[in-house]
Amino acid sequence: MTIKGSAGNVKQLLAELFKKSIEATVPTEANVLPLIASSEKFGDYQCNNAMSLFGKVRGKMPEFKNPMAVGEAIKKNLPESEMIESCSVMQPGFVNVVLSRTWVAKTIDKMLKEGIQTWAPKLPINRAVVDFSSPNIAKEMHVGHLRSTIIGDTLTKMFEFCGAEVLRRNHVGDWGTQFGMLIEFLFEQFPQWEDGSEIPIKDLQAFYKQSKKRFDDDAVFKERAQKAVVSLQGGEPKYLKAWAQICEISRREFQKVYERLRVHIEEKGESFYNPFIPSVLKGLSNEGLIEESDGAQVIRIEGKTIPLIVVKRDGGFNYSSTDLTALWYRLNEEKAEWIIYVTDSGQREHFEMFFHAAKQAGWLPSDDNAYPKVTHVGFGLVLGEDGKRFRTRSSEAVRLVDLLDEAKSRSKQALIERGKAAEWTEEELEQTAEAVGYGAVKFSDLIGNRLSNYTFSYEKMLNDKGKTAVYSLYAHARVCSVFRNSVKDIKELKKDGHIVLDHADERKLGTMLIKFPEIIEEACYNLLPHVLCEYLHGLSETFSSFYNNCKINSSAEETSRLLLCEATVVVMRKCFELLGITPVDRL
Repeated sequence: MTIKGSAGNVKQLLAELFKKSIEATVPTEANVLPLIASSEKFGDYQCNNAMSLFGKVRGKMPEFKNPMAVGEAIKKNLPESEMIESCSVMQPGFVNVVLSRTWVAKTIDKMLKEGIQTWAPKLPINRAVVDFSSPNIAKEMHVGHLRSTIIGDTLTKMFEFCGAEVLRRNHVGDWGTQFGMLIEFLFEQFPQWEDGSEIPIKDLQAFYKQSKKRFDDDAVFKERAQKAVVSLQGGEPKYLKAWAQICEISRREFQKVYERLRVHIEEKGESFYNPFIPSVLKGLSNEGLIEESDGAQVIRIEGKTIPLIVVKRDGGFNYSSTDLTALWYRLNEEKAEWIIYVTDSGQREHFEMFFHAAKQAGWLPSDDNAYPKVTHVGFGLVLGEDGKRFRTRSSEAVRLVDLLDEAKSRSKQALIERGKAAEWTEEELEQTAEAVGYGAVKFSDLIGNRLSNYTFSYEKMLNDKGKTAVYSLYAHARVCSVFRNSVKDIKELKKDGHIVLDHADERKLGTMLIKFPEIIEEACYNLLPHVLCEYLHGLSETFSSFYNNCKINSSAEETSRLLLCEATVVVMRKCFELLGITPVDRL
């Protein structure tokens, strides 16, 4: 995927300069893309093309005896630019770049005047679908849904920041054989369920378990439940009404979690696509892709020994038929150019198979980099501190509501122990505890590479040291304290003031700030939110060093340093926003 750079994307600006240099240095390799990387040890950035170029021209261009000679020529042919202060070449031919501190300061000044949106990369698509969260009706949302919800929400926010319209889709499991069991149990337990009053189911999870036990233990009940499925799928009003009421009870419980997490998501569950399945399968059959196998209807997938079953032996549809139909709908009705599925990595093979089926049907291009495209964003397990799947003492999955409440409670207790109850109102204490507690849960989930398992630990995630939300929230509160203690009006300073980066810690903070556009680009390109978390932590550390070593208020450099603080808080808040974390002004 090629992402169009923002006005402040340093890597892309440098790549443009080095491309001209490479064309001048090795004219026969004019199509080579510059390899630009961040490099704090020997400069700010590095061009790493010399070795590969030497391999291509060795013996053809006698002036280049080794990669160092190529590197020196690339440096010599680099066009003059106000953004570069100096260049040097080191073994085995890396060209190191030191940015001009004047240019860095001007770039930040410009962002403060025009807004951080000018630093947003532009995605090469107009509309995306992000399919995330997706719990099952009549079951509690548990810690297993945490990752999908948090990762999906962050990806959505990043895509929206980059200018794409994103359809946030909650593909809930609201259609299937389990509903016959639930409906019959509803009829039995609440015979007056149709009188218009609210069904008094306080714990839907317990209701589900009771109905499942009845289904497993009672053959007569099981037969009634199986007939109820036929009645539901046949559209009988009584059964549809009961199904709708069960879904609504479950939906209200889900919404409590989404409100806590401040996640907005639009439900389009399995039932939504059900009416489209027959015509979609007919189209696939007309293409010769569906065949019969042992009484089922299947699609053979190239390279796979097991086919993709799209109609079961009993004539019922399954996940594959629903997912194929949902994909068809998203491509043809919603006109999505990129469809992203956020689920655990255990479902990888399922997605590979139905994506391949869609390519065989001609719905998707064979080139994975062409649009429209589909991507499965897999993630690892949430583990307890014993290294096993995170569960309660009774070996049940941890309810997500309980997990979030516990994080808030622990956060509040820590604030009370620090004496904040005496300083703040109860409302301030509650709001801060919630922001810190929920933010800690989110950041802890996102800071590791999503493909890895991660260990859930309240103690670690609520620690104010290390790579935690609490550490970055403290840094943000510290910036806010600078403004509270200042007599200057930051709005007025932005009109006529300018940033100067003479001190080493000023310069380091400035160069960290202008990396924000390329960080967003990398996180979007690779669908890896942890890249943004790492950046926020690094920015927090860099600001803390600047704060400790550079006097701000009442200093000779006050205007410049206040503007640098303002740029820091603008970038920090955008990071928090994209990660779904509420920043706090005091901690």
